[in-house]
Amino acid sequence: AALNGFQIDVQLNIMSFLSPQDLCRLGSTSCYWRAAVQDPLLWRYFLLRDLPSWTSVDWKSLPDEEIFNKAFSEVSDNALYDYMAVYKRSCPQGRRSLKSSRPRYGAVTSFLQSLVTQAEPRFAMFGPGLEELDNSLVQKMMTCPEILLVAGLPHRQIHGIGSGVSFQFNNNQKFNIVTLYSTTSVERRRAREEQAVTVNKMFYQESSTAGNQQAMHYSVIAQVRKVCEVVDGFIYVANAEAHREHDRQEERARILAMIDPALGPPNRPLLVLSCVSHVGVKRIPCVYVAHQLQLNLLHQPWMMQDTVAATLDGLLNGIEWLLEEANCKSAQ
Repeated sequence: AALNGFQIDVQLNIMSFLSPQDLCRLGSTSCYWRAAVQDPLLWRYFLLRDLPSWTSVDWKSLPDEEIFNKAFSEVSDNALYDYMAVYKRSCPQGRRSLKSSRPRYGAVTSFLQSLVTQAEPRFAMFGPGLEELDNSLVQKMMTCPEILLVAGLPHRQIHGIGSGVSFQFNNNQKFNIVTLYSTTSVERRRAREEQAVTVNKMFYQESSTAGNQQAMHYSVIAQVRKVCEVVDGFIYVANAEAHREHDRQEERARILAMIDPALGPPNRPLLVLSCVSHVGVKRIPCVYVAHQLQLNLLHQPWMMQDTVAATLDGLLNGIEWLLEEANCKSAQ
């Protein structure tokens, strides 16, 4: 028995040097290898090793937080923890593979929709990543036509707030982004220079009690409420820089205020850009940011995408998802 245990340990150690993709191919060769490569300890190792490097996660693929917090001995007998299945469902490559294997009715739908004159979808963009980073995400979006083409600056249409900027995605789909800042440009610039915290003027705090504790609850001001009532989705720009301090509880409370079902359809998609200023900045993995913001408790589709403000890396992946979700909702 001791020898068999030693052989198993050696086998698992050897397999840990293979990639998850190689293991899946190995498992397709025989019944023996199929059983061997499904070892939960091995896939838990892969999951904890690889998830910090994943650049996106969504409402269907976010791994359960208990996987990280519990020792393997506490969960290994629990049938709910199929680490291999969690890995394949959660990793970006697996999600792309699943998407490409689906019937291509989406292309037909997009073509048919293009024959019908439709208003371009509009999204409200907000969050600390717009204001705290050394590089401006919005300025980069406005000045990189090779990545995202500016299609127009519409006239003011929303009471008290500009109607945003229209962009063109892949020389085809037009969409509009209304950027909502917490303060004036002068106040934001002064806060960055002095590394100070400004008062967010988009929200006002209301008292709320949960059990015996005072809960944090925000509502949006009247002008922002008008925006929330007409947009087709939301873009939240989170600051993912590891060297900064983040109050994720307050951030979550403000997200909930924006996506409040009382202000519009409850199933509007939320894109979270987990943003850093430039490539050299150490970032918090997007899976961790998603759990910090408790996105798993939201009731509408959401996606978190790593983004770099200086280069716009990752932005188009997020915009593509957001447009697909918004088009699906409008077609229903």
